[in-house]
Amino acid sequence: MEVINRSLERIRLETRIRILDVASVVDITPHMRRIRLSGPELEGFQSPGHADHVKVFLPSDGRPLPRPERHPDGLVWPDDVAKPFVREYTPRYFDADALTLDLDFVLHGDGPASSWAASARPGDQLMIGGPRGTIRVPEAFDWYFIAGDETALPAIGRRIEELPAGKPAIAIIEVPEAADEQRFETSSPVVIHWLHRNGREAGAQNLLLPAVAEIGFPPGEGFAFVAGEAQMAKALRHHLVARGFNNDYIRAAGYWLKGEAGD
Repeated sequence: MEVINRSLERIRLETRIRILDVASVVDITPHMRRIRLSGPELEGFQSPGHADHVKVFLPSDGRPLPRPERHPDGLVWPDDVAKPFVREYTPRYFDADALTLDLDFVLHGDGPASSWAASARPGDQLMIGGPRGTIRVPEAFDWYFIAGDETALPAIGRRIEELPAGKPAIAIIEVPEAADEQRFETSSPVVIHWLHRNGREAGAQNLLLPAVAEIGFPPGEGFAFVAGEAQMAKALRHHLVARGFNNDYIRAAGYWLKGEAGD
């Protein structure tokens, strides 16, 4: 009997601090801004997994950040530098030849990262660190499930575009409105269901759970990636397990928590 290895592979990556230039700013939907970063410090950058994340360091006093020193306990900033805001973002596209990196920012009107992205212009600088590691999902699954809200769209977009050729997938994505839907180039026969809040508050109700409950799953062993609001991700994990998913084959990530500012 053939033994199929479906174990996730965890890989450590070299962690580096990089200071990059904003090369371009493009609004890809009304609530999503793509910022292309460039610079020689992207030499050696790696992001092999769709759910990788880099730390984005944002000045809390508006002044450019100097490069911190690396100590065993973490990064150390000069005494006269205000502690920066730190957020995590998924690398959307990386071009190793052109040395460019695209990050997608949700424009939701508040928060240091959204505010920075809303005012970013070519020539600005941004400091990033990582990714520290990645998780590689094997191609041995029969099909793939993907669900999340707009905060997970960079990871969802990468997941859909990097799916194994010919393997079926189902994606259910919650966005503010129809204009926030995105197009993805993929060699997978993926079926995408879009959910529109249409003015309802993000995270106020779990729109994804009842939508997932109405969808039939293909036969065989599936792998699920769920990300977005934390309580939603937790509830979807429980639902998937109840419907027969192996808990080891579900990656559910809480990107933010309703009611927690800056989470």
